[in-house]
Parts: sequence; structure tokens; C-alpha cells
Amino acid sequence: MVTMWIFLTRRLRLWLFFALGAPVLSWVLGKVGDRLEARKGPTRASRTLQQGRHWLQRRSRGPLARRGTHR
Repeated sequence: MVTMWIFLTRRLRLWLFFALGAPVLSWVLGKVGDRLEARKGPTRASRTLQQGRHWLQRRSRGPLARRGTHR
């Protein structure tokens, strides 16, 4: 399976990351940040997780990318 990545171009690998990996990772960061904030109130860690979510959402592309306005 790992050797298949050799045959994919660098541009395709980057697109796959930004189309699939970034939106999923931003969702996970947001959920963890929301839970932490709900449990302990706004903390430095929860704000950092929320900033990570917004940073990744701005860079996401493809079918899983968020469209429209931010929450």
C-alpha cells in the first residue's frame, strides 16, 4: 500500500490532503475544542484548538471543504 504513494504525483498528494485530511482534522480539532470549552470554559487550549480549526477550514478544498460563512 505504501508503494502506491510513489506513483501519485506530489500535486495529487497535496490535493488529497487538503481535500480529505484537512476538513476531517479541522472537524476533530473543533469538536475537541468545543468539548473542552463546554467543560472548563474558555481556556488557552480551547482557543488554540478553535484557531487550528479555522486555519484548516480556510485552507480546505474539495468535496469536504466548508462552504459559505463560518460559525
